[in-house]
Amino acid sequence: MSSISTIFRGGGNTVAQSEQLSRWRLILGAETEDSFTSMGGGALSQEELLMDGALGAIYGGPGQGFGNSGGASGGAGRGPSSPVISKWLGDLRSLFDPEMVAVVQNDAIERKGLKQLLLEPELLEGLEPDLNLASTLLMLKDQIPQKSKESARRFIRKIVDELNKMLENNVRRAVTAALNRRAHSPLPSASAIDFPYTIRRNLQNYNAELKAVVPERVWFFDRSSKINRWHIILDIDQSGSMGQSIIYSSVMACILASMSAVKTSVVAFDTQIMDLTPLCTDPVDLLFGFQMGGGTDIAKSVAYCQGLVEAPAKTLFFLISDLYEGGNRAALLRRVEELKASGVNVVVLLAIADGGKPFYDPQTAQRISAMDIPCFACAPERLPELLERALKGQSLEGFNQKQP
Repeated sequence: MSSISTIFRGGGNTVAQSEQLSRWRLILGAETEDSFTSMGGGALSQEELLMDGALGAIYGGPGQGFGNSGGASGGAGRGPSSPVISKWLGDLRSLFDPEMVAVVQNDAIERKGLKQLLLEPELLEGLEPDLNLASTLLMLKDQIPQKSKESARRFIRKIVDELNKMLENNVRRAVTAALNRRAHSPLPSASAIDFPYTIRRNLQNYNAELKAVVPERVWFFDRSSKINRWHIILDIDQSGSMGQSIIYSSVMACILASMSAVKTSVVAFDTQIMDLTPLCTDPVDLLFGFQMGGGTDIAKSVAYCQGLVEAPAKTLFFLISDLYEGGNRAALLRRVEELKASGVNVVVLLAIADGGKPFYDPQTAQRISAMDIPCFACAPERLPELLERALKGQSLEGFNQKQP
C-alpha cells in the first residue's frame, strides 16, 4: 500500500485525488478499507458500495461473498440462493457495461462454481449473452430442469441470432459468387418449364385473337443443378474444448443447409458418431443435439464421412477439431490422406474463435499440414471468405499465418 500512498502524496485537486482513491479502493477490495481511510480517502458512495459488493461476491477474500452485505456466503456446502444471485445479476447489469458484465459472469462460473446461474429460469433471463456461458450451458444441458429449458433455449437463441446477423448475408454471397450457377438451362424438358419466367419474357407476344401469350422462346429450369451441386460436410469435434467452434459451425451449417445451391451434412463426434443433418433447419435445435464433453475417436468419424462422399471433386470436407485423438492417430492420418487423394477438398479447422491462441495437438496438425492440407484456426468473420475460396479451389495460404 506504501507505493499507492506515494502516488497520492503532495498537492493536487482534492476531488480528483478522492476519486482516484475510491477507484483504487474498488480495485483492491474491502480488506484495504482501513489503509485508504488512513490516506484520506472518503467513504464510498452508494453506487460505489453496490459496485464493491457485486465485485466482492466474486473477487473478495474471506468474509465476502453472496448473501451478505459484506458478509459470508451460505454455510458449509451451501451455495447462494437464487434470489441472492438474481439480485447480484441485477446490480451487475445496472452498474457495468455489457462487456464487463460478461467477464464477471464467466468468473462467477469459474471461481464460485455457480452452475445455478445457468439452471434457474429467472437467472437465465438476466444473463448477458456470451459465447463462453453458452458453451457451459450446452455442456450442462442434460442437467437443466424442465422449468428452465425454454429459458435456456431463449438464451442460446439470442446468441444464434447475433451470429446469424454477422454471417448470413456474407455466407450466401460467398457461396453464390463461388458457384455462379446458371438460373436456366437450354435443355428442353416439359416437366422443367419455368412457366412464370417464360410468360413474363413473352408478354410482348400476346395474341389478342387467341387471348393468349404465344411464346417465341421457352425457358427451362436446370434440372441437373441438384445432381451437380457441391456437397459440404462439416465433421465437428464435440469435446468440451470446442465450445465456441461448435456454436459458430452450427450457425454456418444452418445457413448453408437453407441454400439449394449446396448440399450440407453435419456430423458430430466424440467416441461415438451422430449425424445431425436432420437438425439443420434450426441452429438452436442443432446446438442442443450436440453432446459436449468426453473423449474422441476422430478416425472413426472421418471414416463415416468418407461414406457420405458421392462426387469427390464436388465435395468440400471440413474437419473442425483440436486433433487430440483418443483413438488411432495413424488411422486418422490415413483417412484424411485418402479423402484428399480421392479428390475431396479437405480443410482442417483447429478452432473457430475470436482471438486467443488455439488449443490443439501440434504433432497431428504438423503431419496433416505436411500432406498439403490446410490446417489452421479461423476467425469467425473470415468464414465466408474461406468458403468462397475453398469452393473455387483457390489457395488458403492467407488463412494459415498461425499454421503449425
